[in-house]
Amino acid sequence: MDMPFGGSLMSDDAAWRQVLDRDPAAAGAFVYAVTSTHIYCRPTCPSRRPRRENVRFYAVPEAAEQAGYRPCKRCRPEAAVPADPRLAAVRRACRRIEQSENPPGLETLAAEAGLSPFHFQRLFKQTVGISPKHYADARRQARLRHHLQKGEEVTSALYGAGYGSASRLYEKADAYLGMTPATYRKGGAGALIRYAMSDTPLGQLCVAATERGVCAVLLADDAVEALADLAAEFPKAQRLPDPEGLGEALQAILRHIAGQSPHIDLPLDIRATAFQRQVWDKLRQIPRGETRSYTDIAAALGAPQSVRAVARACASNPVAIVIPCHRVVRQNGDLAGYRWGLDRKRQLLAHERNS
Repeated sequence: MDMPFGGSLMSDDAAWRQVLDRDPAAAGAFVYAVTSTHIYCRPTCPSRRPRRENVRFYAVPEAAEQAGYRPCKRCRPEAAVPADPRLAAVRRACRRIEQSENPPGLETLAAEAGLSPFHFQRLFKQTVGISPKHYADARRQARLRHHLQKGEEVTSALYGAGYGSASRLYEKADAYLGMTPATYRKGGAGALIRYAMSDTPLGQLCVAATERGVCAVLLADDAVEALADLAAEFPKAQRLPDPEGLGEALQAILRHIAGQSPHIDLPLDIRATAFQRQVWDKLRQIPRGETRSYTDIAAALGAPQSVRAVARACASNPVAIVIPCHRVVRQNGDLAGYRWGLDRKRQLLAHERNS
């Protein structure tokens, strides 16, 4: 559960009951998001109740927005006043970060909240899912995307987003745009993506790359399915086969699958939020032949209530095997969902243990 209340955690079931009842006592206590619409609401929103399996709960609107949801225009959840003073302190800190060209440091934010830096950092991560520093980075990146999508020139968008120099923008562009700012401004149209494929015991392996690095590693039943998945990932890009140019990357992954290489060290060109980057970094630290639970990863990030957010980050991993999301299991050891099928996840784990 993502919501700290009064030193304890409210259960999903309790929160869902308040949503169903449109309980006035829940006003300002949390927000709920709907995966099918990508919108989040107040518990008292008069809109039609969604299906339970499509609902996620967040302590504050900022956490929902960080996860990619938009505020409901009917109930305006972003304007809700938190009932818990600690959540109010976190929201004030979020406003300070968003409105400052040079976001204040942890000590300043903690002093304004009346907490020690240690306790404020922990509270912020428990509530929003990431640290104040990563939240500041994420908001700056969001402003940059907004300016670029409006068609602004790169230099104008750069300074409008709060970057002090072009070098700072371009050295981090790979991580969150997945392409240069100029290419992103054009919606990715015209980008050239080369790919190569190979049969494996796991099915068809497809490796795709831009000029900057590997952008997708897909597993499929056959070549037709693999190419369809690649087209769905990059609908506006030009996609060309290049088995020779990508031979080294393809062989590196095949050697890893065969147990001949414990690590895969390839340049990557993938988009990620600040939280996704943190999760994926933790996944790459899991030794071959071992597993970790979603709870373990959340705890290692210092955000133990973000188990569901960790699971979503694993599900959105675009480079199978290179970022080993197959090594994450449920707390009881059972296999959870896997983008490329549970049978493949089971095969991968068994092979890694045996080799």
